Amino acid sequence: MKKFSRIFAVAAASALLLAGCGSKDNAGTTKKSEGEKQYKIGITQFAVHPSLDAATKGFKQALKDKGINAKYDEQNAEADMNNTQTIAKNFVGNKVDLIFANATPSAVSALNATKEIPIVFTSVTDPIGAGLVKAFDKPGNNITGTTDNHPDATGKTINFITDQVKAKQVGIIYNSGEQNSVVQAKQVKQLLEKKNAKLIEVSVSTSAEVKQAAESLVGRVDAIYIPTDNTVVSALESVITVANSKKIPLFVGELDSMKKGAVAASGFNYYDIGYQTGVMAADILSGKKKPSEIPVELPKTLKLVINKKAAEAQGLTVDANWSKLGEFYEGK
Repeated sequence: MKKFSRIFAVAAASALLLAGCGSKDNAGTTKKSEGEKQYKIGITQFAVHPSLDAATKGFKQALKDKGINAKYDEQNAEADMNNTQTIAKNFVGNKVDLIFANATPSAVSALNATKEIPIVFTSVTDPIGAGLVKAFDKPGNNITGTTDNHPDATGKTINFITDQVKAKQVGIIYNSGEQNSVVQAKQVKQLLEKKNAKLIEVSVSTSAEVKQAAESLVGRVDAIYIPTDNTVVSALESVITVANSKKIPLFVGELDSMKKGAVAASGFNYYDIGYQTGVMAADILSGKKKPSEIPVELPKTLKLVINKKAAEAQGLTVDANWSKLGEFYEGK
């Protein structure tokens, strides 16, 4: 009888120990499921590009700062429109919780692929013209985001080109297949006409055509302007080479490209608009807001930055008074 009692006691203690272990595991599982849901987020980025890369980093950081536990499926379309469609369809098939679309082609393909999964976009110049939203304050049912087209940015750069560089003939290189670029070219043309200056347009289809396009402007223009065109920016070094060798001042549409070797740009940090978009995504995932309740946002900061080394390399004499118009980038 005593032997049976001892066996029973040991069994009972073991059962309690196992029960205790089971309770600990269950508690841990409950805590994770209740307090730290992991969201599947698809990132579709149109191309490898310093500004787009920075926007993606800002997006991820915002979600981290907001306490969102995210698992990313990050895809790059390598500037191929067909790839954007495939990526978007795969995200829908994998039932991601949210899509972050970085650049217009990626955003358009995402919206074509789903009207249910929430989409937040950035690096989009004309969300309305691209058919992404009806109005900034009334985006679609499942989409919203940030635009990289600050209404004053291009104007500041064009004013510098015409007022400080005294350019009368300005060349522009862009891919006419990129809706963003078409919008910007039209805007630049209108701004130059107000300054009694003329725009010389050259269109390319691939990055391999960019250097030849730049060379075709030699002797025809006083300055070159490159918009936030993914195709041209991916081959920007070839334009810089022409600008330096032929002493043609080069201007660009965003700060990252300016740092590579352009005279000036009026813009903002793409990291910041990526971060703004990440905050939107966090509100959507946490259930605080629906995409339709979040207006499309403009960049919150804007500045003109002048690259001294690039200016001198391209035949300009740096004027100390330029510091009143913007800030100088000294380079690394």
